[in-house]
Amino acid sequence: MTTSLLIAALTMGFFGSPHCLGMCGGIVAAFGLSMKNLSVTKRRILITTYHIGRLISYTTLGVIASMVGSQVIAPFLTNNDLPRMLLGGALVLAALLMLGAPVLTRFERLGMGLWQSLTPIRQKVLPIDSVPKALGAGMLWGLLPCGLVYGALVVSVGMSTTFNHALSGAIFMMFFGLGTLPMLIATDSMIGLLQNTVKRFNLRKLSGMLMLISGLAIALSPAIMHRLHHTHEHDGGHHSHQNLHDAHHHH
Repeated sequence: MTTSLLIAALTMGFFGSPHCLGMCGGIVAAFGLSMKNLSVTKRRILITTYHIGRLISYTTLGVIASMVGSQVIAPFLTNNDLPRMLLGGALVLAALLMLGAPVLTRFERLGMGLWQSLTPIRQKVLPIDSVPKALGAGMLWGLLPCGLVYGALVVSVGMSTTFNHALSGAIFMMFFGLGTLPMLIATDSMIGLLQNTVKRFNLRKLSGMLMLISGLAIALSPAIMHRLHHTHEHDGGHHSHQNLHDAHHHH
């Protein structure tokens, strides 16, 4: 199950990144201006450093989400089914975002206020002409308010609550960040091709539907399993249809 969740993180990052491109347009333009006079090698180093900065931001947010999930929420979920239901619900929420539902717009607005307050710090990393500035820019732009990032964070909380492992959310966020890389690193011609492919085949909606199905399956399967298990326990070890029927009758 964890593998499929990490694949979900990658697809969420990848199919969501055309949206990120629109939001990160400013930084791409700033990059272009900052790097006009730099050599190709220096440019590549700075762009790589910038993306490493972004991954650090996402992973750090994932660590915080993991701590919230495993330390704050998990102790309250005494019923064994609840953590998985929470994870299923989180995936459904992320799926709705992929399908274009404005679920977290209010949070995006809140985030935008916070983002505006970071303007003085953002000015300090421009022009992006050195490795520390590129790293700083990446870390800052990793905090850009984005519903998809918030959706991924909700899933991270769900994951760390379900698996009760402090790093599972951080790993999810890291994979989400890795998923955004191809689209953001690609050259202009490649970006056009990737974006058109994603749009033409409605890949974002398709992955949203898959996430929706897996989210519902995760949320509902424990309830179904629990019911079967419950019937089985009342069965007294006999497997005849009659006994199953009796056990059901006793409820």
